[in-house]
Amino acid sequence: MIRRNTVQKNIIRSAVTDMRRHVTAEEVYEYIKDAHPQIGKGTVYRNLSILSEEGSIRRVEIPNGPDRFDFTLENHYHVKCVECGEVQDVDMDEVTGLIQKIRDAHGMEIQEYDILFKGLCRECKNRKVMMEAN
Repeated sequence: MIRRNTVQKNIIRSAVTDMRRHVTAEEVYEYIKDAHPQIGKGTVYRNLSILSEEGSIRRVEIPNGPDRFDFTLENHYHVKCVECGEVQDVDMDEVTGLIQKIRDAHGMEIQEYDILFKGLCRECKNRKVMMEAN
């Protein structure tokens, strides 16, 4: 299904790119609401879904948290801070042929994957070190 390119969709796509991080729908709404008060939360949520379906942005599903939206379209991995919940890219090359290497005993055809590591971001790690030093 071909969807038309709307002003709202362009504003939301630009916001995801301009924010330069893995943002939630709520963060996108907060980012654009003052400059574009005519765009409601529902419009932001709906257009983020449309943009991810179209392949203009990437949806990153986060277990036990809100989905994030990423401006980087190439396959890559993510890490989520277990303290603050921030999601960042992992700096490593993609494991080539991973889907072909997976054997599924249940008849599932693997089509794509998201790999999410867990850890401490730099800020939370520094905060933890400072607290332990005191």
